Amino acid sequence: MIFPRKALVVTAALSALLCSFNARADWAQSTDPLVVQPNPANGAVQAQNPPGFFWARYPSGPATYEIEITKSGGSPVKATVDRNWYLPTKALALGNYTWRVRPSGSSDWSSARSFSITSKSVTFEVPDNATLRSRITSKARPRSLPSSFTAYSTWNTAKKGDLEPYLSRLANEVKLQITALPDLNDARWPIAIASPLTASMASQQTDVRNRINEASRQLEAAALMWRLKGEQLYLTEALKRGDQLASLNPKGPTSYANQDQATRQIALALIKGVDLLAGGIDATRKTKWLNMVGVRGNDIYGNLAGDNGRLDQYPFDSHGNTSMIFMALISTLALGDVPDAQKWFDFSFRAYVNTPSPWSGAEGGYANGTAYAEYAAGYMVALWDPMVQATGLNLYSKPWTLGFLDFATQFIPPGSKIHAFGDGSETKPDQRVFRAFANRMVSPRAAWYVANLGGLEDSMSVLQAPYPMPVAATSLKIPPSSSAYYPSTGWVAMHSNIGDQNRTSFYFKSSPYGSFNHSHGDQNGLLLSVAGQPLLVKAGWYDWYGSPLWTDWYHQTKSQNAITFDGGKGQMVDGYREQLQRTGRITGFSAQASYDYAEGDATPAYGGQLTMAKRQIWYLHNENAMVVRDKVQATVPHTYEWNMHAPAAITVESSAAVKIAAGGQSVCLRDLNGNAPFAKWSGPSPKSGVTEDHGAFYLKNDGKSVGEFLVLVDVGCKKPAVKVATSGSTRTVTVGSQTVTLP
Repeated sequence: MIFPRKALVVTAALSALLCSFNARADWAQSTDPLVVQPNPANGAVQAQNPPGFFWARYPSGPATYEIEITKSGGSPVKATVDRNWYLPTKALALGNYTWRVRPSGSSDWSSARSFSITSKSVTFEVPDNATLRSRITSKARPRSLPSSFTAYSTWNTAKKGDLEPYLSRLANEVKLQITALPDLNDARWPIAIASPLTASMASQQTDVRNRINEASRQLEAAALMWRLKGEQLYLTEALKRGDQLASLNPKGPTSYANQDQATRQIALALIKGVDLLAGGIDATRKTKWLNMVGVRGNDIYGNLAGDNGRLDQYPFDSHGNTSMIFMALISTLALGDVPDAQKWFDFSFRAYVNTPSPWSGAEGGYANGTAYAEYAAGYMVALWDPMVQATGLNLYSKPWTLGFLDFATQFIPPGSKIHAFGDGSETKPDQRVFRAFANRMVSPRAAWYVANLGGLEDSMSVLQAPYPMPVAATSLKIPPSSSAYYPSTGWVAMHSNIGDQNRTSFYFKSSPYGSFNHSHGDQNGLLLSVAGQPLLVKAGWYDWYGSPLWTDWYHQTKSQNAITFDGGKGQMVDGYREQLQRTGRITGFSAQASYDYAEGDATPAYGGQLTMAKRQIWYLHNENAMVVRDKVQATVPHTYEWNMHAPAAITVESSAAVKIAAGGQSVCLRDLNGNAPFAKWSGPSPKSGVTEDHGAFYLKNDGKSVGEFLVLVDVGCKKPAVKVATSGSTRTVTVGSQTVTLP
């Protein structure tokens, strides 16, 4: 027998305990969902030692705050800061603590919050700004490269055997691009960018980004090849591309206002070019490049530093957070050469290291979906590597970093053909990205991921990385758990065996981030893949953010494997702040030897249209099947829809049963209550070359009672015997040899 109620009781008790610490609302806890939440949270065991502290700003906007940290039985330790966060430079002793904060000179302390530092808290210390700056400027250029980087002529036989294939590929790429890449000038992009964005504007912005990225890569790759081989061909090409980037008008189509991705990439490419070409760039050219770094760097800084650091208070800005990483690296490489670089560095570096992502908590994860997690990982590798070498601070050893990698192993395990949830989730993962990310970590799970991903890392990335890769120091290769729950993002993964390429993988989501940013109206949504083949998929495709297709279909609940009503009405995904109020949450999770269980409550996501929207899922390991129970209710009659989307035609076997088969894999879905007949429905045309089919179980409800779906998801279409029984107040579902007790 399975008794998942235990998981619910434990979750509820823990929630009540944590809430009791904060019975009195205080100024450090804003009611605005866009504002940063206090950290450490009440009663939380800290993954990192010392933890980062942050809080909502005091209403009067004081110049400084006083924070007080008190160990149980000890005296308070105080610090004064000029922003609403604090990162101690030294680890704390093991034990239980409280912390509180007040505006300097005020008696208005925030509520005291407790936290614990245990033997499981990983030490990660970040020196103060002055120490970091001294460390950086004392390193000779190129300060972005590791000590293991040496000219090709010095390589021994082993190093040549390992790296020559990458060197050859990069050399061929640079030589090919010398004639293939267009020369850049502002006249290429004549359209004025305005709001709202049109398709032609979006197309031009994409072209700006792509062309700047190509030229930047060519500059860096040519400079790197010159450093390795010393050949004039590469130096000439690097200088040419750098001159073109430096000549683009910082107020024109590549400006921060028009294309923030272009401005930050140009500034980074030029300062990295100066760093890599040390000894090969003349003084006049160097001055011109550095001046442009200064202009574009100040544009980035001006945007991020507004309101005393706008991301400190309002962290949920996808582009802003990526720009903060760029600012941290640009300033790191520009120290000593660009007058404003110290200002940029002191503003950005420790702030970024304190909270590298607003899209998850300390356990890792990425609320915007795995496609955007992949984009973030790509930026991290490209920007962290030189940052780590210049500062000596290993960001890959931060506890959040391992959690982020674990998230990737769970939701895009080896063999995955598509991403999971959010924008871009229908696209194929680029294995090179997380392979590169894992290569730089010392972890048995990272080593397992690298060994099983296959493929090759980008050549330019490998040649600038430490040799040998840090992951080589790990002799053990251990897969992560076959089930995982990420509380801060509300994501759950359930695998039959994550170490097996033929695994069954169920993904479930009910997120406190709602449909915000690159997330969708998919609270209580499901995905299913078998042996890497997607079977229950997210419908539609990502043409561009905010497009008509995105707004009316791709972002909506009706394109997800989730509940809608009355012909596709679903979760409310409009607005901005409201998207962080119309949310879901995981209210129960349990991982056992014979089953996994999770429950999600998506009621708030429907914005008052429904008074109940709960989904419970039991993954039965022995039967390789899932029982899905939905309870829905409203104050008026509705016809509820249990939606499913398939990458192939759905075969209707009866009014209560359907089959999806694709890529040699199959799944059958059955309505166990027998009162929700299936019917297909049509959606917008899929992307060219893609097959999609849509359907739903339909349940009519009088608006007076709770509506219930009870669906069996039978992987492999084994057609097990199923029995639904009621005995007194107890209701059970038996699937083959396993029984579920419905709470």
